[in-house]
Amino acid sequence: MSLTNAHPAEIWLVDDEPEIRSILRDYLVHAGYICREFEHGEAMLAALAEGGQAAEPALILLDIMMPGMDGLEVCRTLRERSKVPVLFLTARHDEFDRILGLKLGADDYLVKPISPREVVARVEAMLRRIQWQGKKQEKVSSPLQLDHNALEVRIDGVLLTLTVVEFRLLATLNEKPGRVFKRNELINAAYDDHRIVSDRTVDSHIKNLRAKMAEAAPKRELIQSVYGMGYKLVPSS
Repeated sequence: MSLTNAHPAEIWLVDDEPEIRSILRDYLVHAGYICREFEHGEAMLAALAEGGQAAEPALILLDIMMPGMDGLEVCRTLRERSKVPVLFLTARHDEFDRILGLKLGADDYLVKPISPREVVARVEAMLRRIQWQGKKQEKVSSPLQLDHNALEVRIDGVLLTLTVVEFRLLATLNEKPGRVFKRNELINAAYDDHRIVSDRTVDSHIKNLRAKMAEAAPKRELIQSVYGMGYKLVPSS
């Protein structure tokens, strides 16, 4: 997928060889990306400085062997102001150069001659990894930590003593924070034996769950009721 946050990802190509830029641009555009080309690293760094963080691309394809500032120096300078992912394109087979590039802040590299299809595949893999890491960090930053194997819940590191039903209710709400779950959805999630349970029973469990969470984290109100609908989890509150 070339989409990040529902918009086509922008890739910057930095290479002094027009033919290579043209081929890679065609393949990346065909794959759904937006591409911007630079003949040398100084021009790319100037564009980055002029546009600021808002103008940063999703990823930079950076050649190492270029006149003026080589790719290693460009990457070193880039890392002083940006964390944008960098994929090196290098004609060097020397292991020292590749390790040095990674130490300077590059995220990956490809050795020339390169396959345009492999470049596209590597770009897609890097962007997927970045998106996954972002989602993982969002989960880690949540005040709730659920252990489904031990049926344990911590809020801001404080262990809650919950019943199985309360754990299932909270786990269901936590699956999609911000979404309103109807009472019948919560009933089906909390009871796996298809017993008949009234809305008042669910309300009672939610009330007890809220009380336990409020005792552990008095300043947070994570479970909110939506009148006439049900309940939702707001972990950022």
